[in-house]
Amino acid sequence: MTVLEQTQIEGITEPVIERYFQTLNSGEYNQTARLFAAEGVLHPPFESPLVGQDAIAIYLQTEAKGMKLHPRQGKVETIEKEHIQARITGKVQTPLFGVNVAWTFVLNPVQEIISVEVKLLASLSELAGLQR
Repeated sequence: MTVLEQTQIEGITEPVIERYFQTLNSGEYNQTARLFAAEGVLHPPFESPLVGQDAIAIYLQTEAKGMKLHPRQGKVETIEKEHIQARITGKVQTPLFGVNVAWTFVLNPVQEIISVEVKLLASLSELAGLQR
């Protein structure tokens, strides 16, 4: 079993969010996917939403290899029906480049991830430069 790095995110105390980053950074993509509710959704940048733990795990195994996520700070608020929304900013480092990122998590009352939306925080010219 892989030892997971501790993740400290300023303003965030929800264990499931910390575990999301820990498991992704450790390459434990099946564990990451199991943090989602059965019909949880991952909204990656420039891709169609992925629904369900199996689809999320397959996507992460293909697309997240070699990535390191560095969340810095976040803010949590309670939204409808005791759901929690957390907005987190940080950086993702891939083998080829680094980019600033914002993650928006929605958690249900039993601390399962309902959705994660990942947005790149870069200008169009910066994004175009990543494709070279």
